Amino acid sequence: MSTSISSLFLAAVSSANTAATSGPAARPQPTANAGADTVQLSEAQQVYQLYNQGQRVSQIASSLSLTEAAVNGYLNLSATG
Repeated sequence: MSTSISSLFLAAVSSANTAATSGPAARPQPTANAGADTVQLSEAQQVYQLYNQGQRVSQIASSLSLTEAAVNGYLNLSATG
């Protein structure tokens, strides 16, 4: 019986691939476009989101570097105090 070197090589590669993908150390590889799932919100959308989270107009204006009048405008609120 003769065994060629190529048969031994293929068997070794096959068992190495099986061990590498089925063992507990196998982890998914990060994808190159991991940042593609992010969304950039417009200023108006950011204002709405912060307002719906319970922030006051003054807090929103401060955190987004806007005037309170601009925040009130995005929210269609009158500027009564």
